[in-house]
Amino acid sequence: MDLTSLYNWRYATKKFDLDKAIDEKDINILKESIRLSPSSYGLQLFKVLVIENKELKEKLREVSFNQSQISDCSALFVFCNFTQVTPSDIDDFIQLKSSVQDIELSNLNKYGDFLKSTLLTKPSNEVSVWTANQVYIALGNLMTSCAALKIDSCPIEGFQADKYNEILNLTNMNAAVVASVGYRSSDDISQESKKVRKNSASLFEHI
Repeated sequence: MDLTSLYNWRYATKKFDLDKAIDEKDINILKESIRLSPSSYGLQLFKVLVIENKELKEKLREVSFNQSQISDCSALFVFCNFTQVTPSDIDDFIQLKSSVQDIELSNLNKYGDFLKSTLLTKPSNEVSVWTANQVYIALGNLMTSCAALKIDSCPIEGFQADKYNEILNLTNMNAAVVASVGYRSSDDISQESKKVRKNSASLFEHI
């Protein structure tokens, strides 16, 4: 697989083909790419809503500055970060780690205590920033997987998060970023634009 060609192929799609939907098989691959994304301590303190319901997408478009990608995409991925870390979040993770890696639960007690002492004392505003940062790693994996499947995507931050939270009935979570996913319309003129990126010499420095 030529990753460079995939990154050159993809662009922030502005207009989607309304008549072309993503197969369930490919949706599952995209979900798996998110599920397997790295996160701090492996805690995955976020949830992703995959919205395919047309009426709901239309409601969200109204609080997304009327961007057509919100309603016209095949699926809208809404990345929601946890706004607080609870003891049960850590306990559940430790239990899962014990089960998956076949480690005696008692041997993980100290690690669980370390996580609690480190994370449960964080101020709520720091927690929200920290957990929101995690979703961007997963977003990157989603967009790369989309490109590998020749599925188009557009990451979007231009929306009213508080309205999303209200419409989606989010509790102890916040809509951090969304990604419209589908197939580009043949008359989306954005696909003809050359990528504007800094050259390597100005972007990288080897030390």
